[in-house]
Amino acid sequence: MKSVGVKGWIRITLILVAVGLVAGLVQQRLESLAEAPASRGEGKRAVPVEVATIEQGPIELRRSFAGTLEANAEFVVAPKVSGRIEQLSADLADIVTRGQLVAKLDDAEYVQALAQAEAGLAVAKANLSEAESLLKIAERELERLDKLRERGVSSESQRDAAKADQLAKQAHVQVTTAQVTRARAELETAHIRLGYTEVTAGWRGGDDRRVVAERYVDEGETVSANAPLLRIVELDPITAVFFVTERDYALLQPGQSAVLSTDAYPDESFQGRITRIAPVFRESTRQARVELRVDNPQLRLKPGMFVRATVVLERVQEATIIPEQALTNRGGHSGVFVLAADGQSVRWREVQLGIRDGNRVQVMGEDLATQVVTLGQQLLDDNSRVSIAAGQRGPDP
Repeated sequence: MKSVGVKGWIRITLILVAVGLVAGLVQQRLESLAEAPASRGEGKRAVPVEVATIEQGPIELRRSFAGTLEANAEFVVAPKVSGRIEQLSADLADIVTRGQLVAKLDDAEYVQALAQAEAGLAVAKANLSEAESLLKIAERELERLDKLRERGVSSESQRDAAKADQLAKQAHVQVTTAQVTRARAELETAHIRLGYTEVTAGWRGGDDRRVVAERYVDEGETVSANAPLLRIVELDPITAVFFVTERDYALLQPGQSAVLSTDAYPDESFQGRITRIAPVFRESTRQARVELRVDNPQLRLKPGMFVRATVVLERVQEATIIPEQALTNRGGHSGVFVLAADGQSVRWREVQLGIRDGNRVQVMGEDLATQVVTLGQQLLDDNSRVSIAAGQRGPDP
């Protein structure tokens, strides 16, 4: 038999020492497990925790959206005829009323056109009078020939000639009558075009007072027909616009109230109400347009301002509410540790989550009527013993 060398004995010794150490560690672990309770809930040492009272009351689901302000209504003032601007009576930020004169064009050309139309009407009337007189003469001549023919003095050819002349004079009267009608229309057109040299701010619906948002021209400039002069907007009420995704779209309805804030007035809020919700989504953004009506009697809110709108999407009047930090997860289920009636142990209760409002959460489940653990629940199991942190009180006996 081959003898074992020194190195072999050293290797065997090290192996025996290692086995001994492992056996010692296993023995210590078995002893500690033997001394430990079967479950944490039966342990002698209580886990220090903090608790919070379960609330009963209303809770709201809120969403905040970023948007911009737009004028409730606007239109561009433009002349219907071309000409040089002699007077511009409204400027940027001026208040204008419905039907107010805001610009006047040089009307010399249109005054002359009106005079020509009046002269044309006078000529047409004179031609009509002449034609009517000639017709009367032709009718008298025809009557005279008819009387002479009865006595056998005039011939048939003479009467035919007189009849033809009468018909011609009747046609001439009709032509001159049409000329008078046309001359009157031309005169009315000249009156209208002359009136167009006075440009007024006329709009339908809404308030009788609006504001000049933009001025495009100066006095003395020559403008063409339909060239923009002023942009006039309605600021009271004003419209807030934001866009929503599919997640929030179904929760929005016309008539819902909203609270708006803006950086221009950081310490103030403004009340609004949803008036319109787009029936389609924009394909590029997959979002839908929502419009809110905001009263703006002092005209402090301006189109183009950024706003944040907070909308109450859902409200539950009587809900069970806990702090968000009380929620924990066990086995893939959400739940809370509820303080038992003795105030020294906890019970695990699975819950269903509802509305979240900041760090407050609506929960639905059974036996949720006392206090919940908000700190230390990661060390707990069902029936674990607990000690409430100093300064907090347990449930009333």
